[in-house]
Amino acid sequence: MEAATVTEAQRAAPPPRMRETYENEVLPALERKFGYSSRMQVPRLVKITLNMGVGEAKQSTPILEAATEQLATIAGQHPNTRRARRSIASFKVREGMPVGVSVTLRGARMWEFLDRLITIAIPRIRDFRGLNPRSFDGRGNYSLGIREQLIFPEIDYDSIDEVRGLDVAISTSAPSDAEGFELLLGLGMPFAQEGRPGAVEPEVDPEEERRLEEARARAEAEQAALEQLKEENPDAYAKPEREPEEGEEGEAESSDSDQTSNDESPEE
Repeated sequence: MEAATVTEAQRAAPPPRMRETYENEVLPALERKFGYSSRMQVPRLVKITLNMGVGEAKQSTPILEAATEQLATIAGQHPNTRRARRSIASFKVREGMPVGVSVTLRGARMWEFLDRLITIAIPRIRDFRGLNPRSFDGRGNYSLGIREQLIFPEIDYDSIDEVRGLDVAISTSAPSDAEGFELLLGLGMPFAQEGRPGAVEPEVDPEEERRLEEARARAEAEQAALEQLKEENPDAYAKPEREPEEGEEGEAESSDSDQTSNDESPEE
C-alpha cells in the first residue's frame, strides 16, 4: 500500500521547470536555427556528472566521508567512491586507493540540478565574468570547474571541514560544439562573449599589425643595445653620488666645529 502511495505521489509531481523550458522554447528554436528534418535530431541533455577529488582520503577516512556527504547534498543522490586504477609512486598512490567521489545524474534530477546551478549557484560566484565557452570537447559536451562547494546554498559553511572544488561535466547529444553551445545557451548558461563557437573574430588591419610588430622589434633592439653598452662601459652608466649643496656643506662644517669646541671645553 505504501509503495503504491509513493508511486502515485511521484506521478503527481510536476515536471522539472528546466525541462519544460527546453521542450517549449529551446527545442523549437534549435529546430528552426539548424533546420533539422526530425525532432529526434535536436540536441538534448543526456547526463550530468559531478566529480570531487579527495587525494587526502588515502590517509584519512573522515575526509572521504565528508566529501561523500557534501556531494550527496549538492546532487541529491548518493555518489560512488572512485579508486585509483594503478599505482603511482610519485603521488604515493597505490592501486585501489580512494581518490575521489563521483555521481551521475539523469532524468528529473539532472534537470533540477542544472536549474539550481544556473539560477542559484553560478550567480553566487565572486567576481564572475561568464563561463568559458571554449570548454567544449569537440563533440558538444561541456565541462566547468567550481572552486568552492559553498556556492551551493545546500552547503552550510559552519558544518564543512574544508573548502573543496568539484568538476561538472554536461553530456549532450549534440554532434558539434556549436549545437551544444546553442543548447546550453538557450537553457540559460551564462557564457562569456569572447570565444563563443562559430563567432567571427574581429578582423585586424594588416597595416596596423605590421606597425605594431615593427615598434615591438625596435623597442627590443634598443633595449638590447642599451644592455650591451652597460656591459662594455659600466662606469658611464653608474649612478653618480649626490654631492652636498653649499648650504648643506656649511651646516655640516659648523656642526663639526661646534662638536669640536664642546669636546675641548674643560670640565667644571
